[in-house]
Amino acid sequence: MTSPTPAPSATPGTPRARPTIADVAAEAGVSKATVSRYFNHRERLLSPDIAARVEAAIAKLAYVPSPMAQALSHGRSRLIGLVVADITNPYSVAVLRGAEKACQEAGYLVMLFNLGNDRERERAAIDALASYQVDGFILNTLGQGEGLADVNTLHGKPAVLVDRRHAGLAADFVALDNEAAMRETCAHLVEQGWQSLLYVTQPLQGVSSRLERTAAFRACIAAQGPKVRGEVLEIDAQQGEDALARALAEFREREGSKVRCAVVAGNSVVTLRVAAAVARLQWTFGQELGFVGFDDPEWAPLIRPGLSTVAQPTDAIGQRAAQCLLERIGGLQGAVRENLLPGTLIVRGSSLGV
Repeated sequence: MTSPTPAPSATPGTPRARPTIADVAAEAGVSKATVSRYFNHRERLLSPDIAARVEAAIAKLAYVPSPMAQALSHGRSRLIGLVVADITNPYSVAVLRGAEKACQEAGYLVMLFNLGNDRERERAAIDALASYQVDGFILNTLGQGEGLADVNTLHGKPAVLVDRRHAGLAADFVALDNEAAMRETCAHLVEQGWQSLLYVTQPLQGVSSRLERTAAFRACIAAQGPKVRGEVLEIDAQQGEDALARALAEFREREGSKVRCAVVAGNSVVTLRVAAAVARLQWTFGQELGFVGFDDPEWAPLIRPGLSTVAQPTDAIGQRAAQCLLERIGGLQGAVRENLLPGTLIVRGSSLGV
């Protein structure tokens, strides 16, 4: 058995190097494997004398084992990689909170990568998170692009898709039930006497959630027959408030003063832009224009007379995505699963008939 050697000393004026497991082994006069056994199976595999020496060496050197190293030694990093399309979107933030909560309860930490709506960064996001040895991915991607062309791009790790499907990537999927939510929205507006509906959405661009809501809107209008008319308007970030205000004014003008017109907004980003355009036109929601928007931002009740919304179960979506991923990490096999959660229609003054 080798004799204990002095702990490494730092040169005056320089920071002391963080002690390693090799330093502990040298101080205790044992092997690195023995120190590892101390941390993992102290009671069963070490004699009381050796355990005491290792414990004394740890105390003397103030050695703290690396959580990452310990986790990797068991084949797990306890890290989850979360990729979001746009962290400025309230939806992404809300889902992140739900996912992080579920991961923390299971003993995992979340690492976030924000794409900033840049499709070219999808592959970079996966590679960057994989370099930290994450155990799996929760992906709220932009919905297309070559970055996630197939499961091989995930470095052999399981993944769960949130809100947006991705062609070519077979993975569990968690999202709002867009068809049911749109059906309930349109039915409510028709019941309240709105006769012509305009669905305003961000550019579809192959994004599955936008495509599903648009298709569901068209189906709802078709099911109503000639008594209800409907149009779809795509707006991009470059269109200002004036352009949208003109589009809303033209929509009402086409329908005539006797037809009651309403807007359905595709998400909270669109809702805010519609609200700004309505203010510019000096209209009042529920009078000149009915309204229901997908997502329920905290400011929706503050815009007179209160904006009706479809609240997404964002916390539940995030938690369910994390649960699905943890089940896959735990070894669950089988076909991919689809989890569609119901929304909640919150009725305020903007959609009520007068």
